[in-house]
Amino acid sequence: MFKTRLLVTLLYLSIGFITVSCSEFRKIQKSTDWKRKYDAAMKYYEEEEYYKANVLFEDIIPIIKGTKEAELAEYYYAYSYYYQKQYILSSHYFKTFATTYARSEHAMEAQYMNAYSLYLESPVTDLDQSSTYEAIASMQTFINKYPYSEYKDKSQQIIDDLQLKLEKKSFDNARLYYQLRRYKSAVVAFNNFEVDFPDSEFNEEGSFLRIKCQFEYAQQSIPSKQEERYREAIVYYQKFIDKFPEGKFVRQAQDMYTISLEQVRELASISSN
Repeated sequence: MFKTRLLVTLLYLSIGFITVSCSEFRKIQKSTDWKRKYDAAMKYYEEEEYYKANVLFEDIIPIIKGTKEAELAEYYYAYSYYYQKQYILSSHYFKTFATTYARSEHAMEAQYMNAYSLYLESPVTDLDQSSTYEAIASMQTFINKYPYSEYKDKSQQIIDDLQLKLEKKSFDNARLYYQLRRYKSAVVAFNNFEVDFPDSEFNEEGSFLRIKCQFEYAQQSIPSKQEERYREAIVYYQKFIDKFPEGKFVRQAQDMYTISLEQVRELASISSN
């Protein structure tokens, strides 16, 4: 019974505190005293109440343009979006800050955070990767401008991570064509992947799947097209074995190569008669 009463009392106290806190925030929000709002915004920010800080900063920033308080307000305003995980907005306002206050001691950090916010917004590989390309470009711009900054190693790692994501997206797209049995499109996609990502860790599997796609494409082709398409499978095998002579797909690739050779001899013999 005592514990129940204690819990009820604490609940009422919590509700009362929240009510008073919200009431105080509303009073500040309605105030026409920008300095009061500025001080309150800073306090809310320090207490990690980022939504309230953000609302107040948004109210006063247009008013205090050109004052000594404006720079810090806009800097924290960008961070208030970042801490609320609104990364598109934080990226925008960090970029705006870096442009507006190019000589600020926070300018370098703001430019990094612009790119970093885009990195956090980059979606999983199943989705459109436009923001991934934007994040790479922004981070590379940062590295070019500040090649010796404290963020150098982290920035390069982020670019590598994003490049890997793009590689996987491109590889998954090519493999999807194979799974859908759209073999001709798959071969083109694997060729493009090899050109676009010559050092990718997926190239061994991609090179093998290119043989498999071409081989199966030849198998299902009309007789008049089979010899030419088996010959292309042979060429892809030769490229594969030159690059990956000890690869894990060698045995499967050799089986398709052997069958392709036999089919080419047989089809060539038929066409010559």
